[in-house]
Amino acid sequence: MKADVKITLPAFEVDMGGIPVLQPLPTANVGQIDPFILLHHHAGVVAPGTAVRDAGVGPHPHRGFSPVTFIFKGDVHHRDSRGNSSIVKAGGVQWMNAGLGITHSERPSKEFAAQGGEQEIIQLWINTPSTLKMLEPTYQAVAKIDMPLVAGLAGDVRVVCGTFAGKTGPVKGQLPLSVLMGELAQGDELPIEKLENHNAMLYLLDGGGTLNGYGLVEGKTLYQFVEEAVSASFLATQNTRFIYLSAQPLNEKVTHYGPFVMTTQTEILEAMRDYQMGKMGFLVEEF
Repeated sequence: MKADVKITLPAFEVDMGGIPVLQPLPTANVGQIDPFILLHHHAGVVAPGTAVRDAGVGPHPHRGFSPVTFIFKGDVHHRDSRGNSSIVKAGGVQWMNAGLGITHSERPSKEFAAQGGEQEIIQLWINTPSTLKMLEPTYQAVAKIDMPLVAGLAGDVRVVCGTFAGKTGPVKGQLPLSVLMGELAQGDELPIEKLENHNAMLYLLDGGGTLNGYGLVEGKTLYQFVEEAVSASFLATQNTRFIYLSAQPLNEKVTHYGPFVMTTQTEILEAMRDYQMGKMGFLVEEF
C-alpha cells in the first residue's frame, strides 16, 4: 500500500519564554494528533562559560501527560521534585510520566555549559489515558547505547519504545507506542509498517528524501499518515535526522492549560490549586 500522507505540517517558529523553538504541532487548524499533543524542535548554541542557572528551563510543574525529550546534540540535565537527577547526552532520551504532578527542570550539564557547543532537542508531549492521569510520576533516563540499533542501515537509528525490525526499545510508556529516533545516511531506506487505526507521524529535523507512493519530503516538517494500514518506505536522498511516532488514539476529551493536560476544566483548576499548595513537590536546584 502506498504511503498516503494525510497532513503535512511545516514547523513554524514560536517563542517559549524567551527560547525560540520550531513547532509543527499544534497549529491553528490541528490541535493534536491523538495522543500526540505538542512537538517542539529547539536548536541553539550554549556559549562557553555560560552559568547553568541562566540556561535551559528552570523548575516548572506538569500533570496528566508524558513530556519526552529527545537529545540530538549537547546534553540535558534533568532534576525533579521526586529526587531524580540525571544527565542524558546526544542520542539519548528523557521520558517522564508526569502523573498526578511533578516539578522538574531541564538545563545543560555543568560540563557542557562550561565548554559550550550546539544543543538540539525535540520535546514531545504524549497524552496519558484519563484512568492513569493520577498515578505516581515516573522518570526514565535512557542513553543511546541502551536503545537497540536497527540493523542494515548505514546511519544510526534506535528503537526507543515498542518493537521494530525485531528489536524492542527499553522505554515503557503509559500506552502502546512505537518510537524511533536517529539519523539515516544518504541512500538508506527505512521501512514503515503502520497499523490500521493508529496515528503515526514522521518528523524530519533536516535532510529529506522520498516516501514511496507520495513523493518528496523535507526537513523541519511533520508528516501524518492516513488512518489505514500503511506499508511504506522512506528513502533518504541526503543525511536525515528524524523521529517516527505511532500510537492508537485515546479518543478522549482533552483540556490543557500551560503545563497541565487533563480531561475537564475542573481537573485543570484542581491541578493549578494543587501546584500552588505544593502538592507537586518542590525543586531546589544546586549549582
